[in-house]
Amino acid sequence: MPDNVLHLVFEVCSIAGSRTLIDDARVELASAGVIEAVKKRRDAAIFDWLIGAVSLQGISDAVALGYIEGHEAIRLTDINRALKKNPGCPKLRGYHTFYGCAYRKWKGSCAEPEHMPACPLPRHDLRNGRLNRTAYSLALFFRDVCLGDFVGWVDYQLRPGTLQQMVPASLYSQPVIGPMGHIEGIGPKVLSMAMADFLLAADAERTAWIEAGARMIAVDSLVHNWMHRTGVLHRLKAEHPYGEACYRTGGCSEIIEWVSKGIDARQFNPGYPKDFPRFIQHALWRFCAQDELNTCNGNRIKDTDRCKQRVCELYNRCGRRRLHPH
Repeated sequence: MPDNVLHLVFEVCSIAGSRTLIDDARVELASAGVIEAVKKRRDAAIFDWLIGAVSLQGISDAVALGYIEGHEAIRLTDINRALKKNPGCPKLRGYHTFYGCAYRKWKGSCAEPEHMPACPLPRHDLRNGRLNRTAYSLALFFRDVCLGDFVGWVDYQLRPGTLQQMVPASLYSQPVIGPMGHIEGIGPKVLSMAMADFLLAADAERTAWIEAGARMIAVDSLVHNWMHRTGVLHRLKAEHPYGEACYRTGGCSEIIEWVSKGIDARQFNPGYPKDFPRFIQHALWRFCAQDELNTCNGNRIKDTDRCKQRVCELYNRCGRRRLHPH
């Protein structure tokens, strides 16, 4: 890894790196009852927290939370109670049959209209139909794939010897993220963010969880665009469009992995893992995000121009490349 790239990322970590990343997640999980649920291996509180986290997908946190405050919050106990009544829809028989439900709240339609009058899924007043489908898919995943023991399932997926077989190290989270990635309506970015917090903070004694959570990287457009504007992608001959390419060989995710090996995260918090890609990705995001440091984003820099923010701490080291030259 070129020193100029390493120094640039280190400077961002010094400016925007959260010294309380794991502690903040632990406080959130504790308040939601997740840490206690992990100790007692009870799914309900974990499900309720996780469905709340993924409900923020595709909309601002403020709007999503405002809607939730004025409407019901869907819970695992509610779904399990509804499923025990045998609603009759073949989609609801199990996790592997649920695919293709196609419920649309605004149209009042689904893939099995003859079963809709007795179906419990539309009766939950969630923000949109996708969330209804996601909640039932996740509940069926907990029941049928995890056999009612999500904690035990995660333990098994990350059992001794499993992580060491994951090459490159960025694949450490795949035993968990891979199967969960097929849950209806949950995107990879929001899933990685939620599960990284869960694995890092739910149990300080489960070292395999922490090791996997530390390597969960969610590359959003802010992180990708920062790498482009600063010239990191150009210097590494790794220029690519935002999207799936960010997770391919030589993409943004792998670059963060490379950089992480050269930055000891323990200098920011002695309790952090030494090699902590999630911390670096989070620092890059905080540096750019409008609700955080609001430094490097489309609101501050025109996509067709070079950055002109001379007050930015990175200005003299940054490549200041145009995001879209034309």
